[in-house]
Amino acid sequence: MTHDQTEQENNTEAAAEAAKQPEQAQVQAEQEQPAADPVDILTKERDGLKDQLMRMAAENENIRKRMEREKQEAHKYATTSFARDLLAVVDNFKRAMAALDDGAAEETSSTATLIEGIKLTRNELLSVLKRHGIKEIESDNQKFDPNLHQAMIEIEVEGVEAGTIVETYQAGYHLNDRLLRPAMVSVAK
Repeated sequence: MTHDQTEQENNTEAAAEAAKQPEQAQVQAEQEQPAADPVDILTKERDGLKDQLMRMAAENENIRKRMEREKQEAHKYATTSFARDLLAVVDNFKRAMAALDDGAAEETSSTATLIEGIKLTRNELLSVLKRHGIKEIESDNQKFDPNLHQAMIEIEVEGVEAGTIVETYQAGYHLNDRLLRPAMVSVAK
């Protein structure tokens, strides 16, 4: 063997030794570290599962509460479209009474009975609506509220503060705490 070959072999052996040293150091370090305690591992796993269970229980409780709230709202507002349709009937009764009060019909016993029947029917209808959470919005001489009223016209009226409702053309109604229909009103300038 030549001197160059011998030197190459020595370099190769030295490189192989150097490569083995980090591997040996890692193996030696792993052997020196104590193995993880199985009780600690199981305790951490138990705590993680317990946390996950608590979060799932809280989520289920939130879902249950939300479903109950949605069920109550659905029950509370299920009649909204039906109630809106009935408001036209209430308006017609109101118009009929206004026409009769204006003297559109002569006072005879039959018309007096008819007028009384219309008033009783209207009052009963309003009573039924009120029992089911439908209430008329008070508008006359109130401050205009765009959440409750729809301004149809603005007029100048002496002695009346601007923004005050002067006349109600069509009554507005609430269904429980929701606006069913805004009141159509005229407002003072």
